Amino acid sequence: MNSKWKLQLLFFLEYTIKGAWFPLLGLYMGEKYLGFSKDQQAWVFNAFALATVTGLFFGGQLADRVMAQEKYLAVSHFIGGISMWGLVYAKTFWPFFGLMLVHCFFYVPTLSAANAIAFANLSDARKEFGSIRLWGTVGWVAAAWPLIFIPIDWSRVPSHAEVGGWLPWIGKALTTLKTGAALQGALTGTFAVAGTASLALALFCLSLPHTPPAPRLKQNFAPWEAIKLLRIPSVCVLYTVTFFDSLVHNCYYIWTSRFLQSIGVPENFIAFAMSVGQVMEVIAMAMLGMTLKRLGWRMTMIIGILSQVVRFGVYAMGTRDTVWAVIAVNLVHGFAYACFFGALFIYVDEHFPSDVRTSAQSLFNLMILGISVFAANFLWSYLGALFSTPQTIGGKLVNVVDFHRLFLVPVGVSLFAAIFLALFFHPARKAVTADPEFTS
Repeated sequence: MNSKWKLQLLFFLEYTIKGAWFPLLGLYMGEKYLGFSKDQQAWVFNAFALATVTGLFFGGQLADRVMAQEKYLAVSHFIGGISMWGLVYAKTFWPFFGLMLVHCFFYVPTLSAANAIAFANLSDARKEFGSIRLWGTVGWVAAAWPLIFIPIDWSRVPSHAEVGGWLPWIGKALTTLKTGAALQGALTGTFAVAGTASLALALFCLSLPHTPPAPRLKQNFAPWEAIKLLRIPSVCVLYTVTFFDSLVHNCYYIWTSRFLQSIGVPENFIAFAMSVGQVMEVIAMAMLGMTLKRLGWRMTMIIGILSQVVRFGVYAMGTRDTVWAVIAVNLVHGFAYACFFGALFIYVDEHFPSDVRTSAQSLFNLMILGISVFAANFLWSYLGALFSTPQTIGGKLVNVVDFHRLFLVPVGVSLFAAIFLALFFHPARKAVTADPEFTS
């Protein structure tokens, strides 16, 4: 295997891990199964965000200053895989939260380290990274799509003849789900898949191209060197825009599954409906090098941000009668991710000092997966409650969210972020440095 194929498999397994457990985690922790409270569920989800801090200050320093990055990946995925297997058997909050925290502590820094290994071993990252990173999306989809069929109770699905053909049969199968312990057992399989993928990746990482830490020209703390780069105006603007775009991106993950359920999409079809965006992401990542060459950094990133405007604009108008339009608009997710986040990671690699490569990637992951996640959990939960009204459904009083009003907020945030980027982001023409003598 040459280096590119190894990097492709690295990203495939890297994102298979999270793609296996993340989409149905909320359902598994809910009242039907583990019965965690809302606060307990929030803490489990925030374990990923908490780990971004350790990813910067622990993982970044190790990978940039101490260990060869392929060895760092191997050790991290081994420990992460063991903890993920532990989640198969954890049924109460504290063991579940503890194991998830351990997994995220070791998994989150590998996202930055995987990027850094790829950039260090590609001759033209701007041209080649998209075609390598898209295999991460393929891995996510490969893990998510089987989740459509795992919860189906095949023993209760009627034959094709009984329901009158293939299409009615598919619809009946998708809505004939296991219940109780049977479905809970099926859901725990997601952690087994993630744990197995993590352990397999730990072994495979030992065959990756050797990527040693940077020569010790400086002994400074690598994460601090990356943080100092925020003094550069172009970097500060990009970091600010990353916050707003990530805030909107997290709104998609927080509310889309509940919105799709409210307009009639079956529970086990939700992961598939959301993965439509990942399919387009593969295409968008493959086109990213050409897009950057023709449009440049700023315009490519603006397209990524405006894709969020299109998505949430359609969401705001979505009803049960337009459910397929709501599902189809998730195709823009591919451009929302590739044109902003994909371009962002390439920009960081090209413009940040090589001796803090992993720490610089971790600095932006701190914003994308940490700070913005905390802010999003509070903001979107608050707005969901603000735009809710009590209604009696099935004899029970429940709060019904007005999604039409809720989704206008991310539309406005995205428009602001796009305008702010267009006005104030002036991409550097050379690698930036935090040294005092640098001028931009």
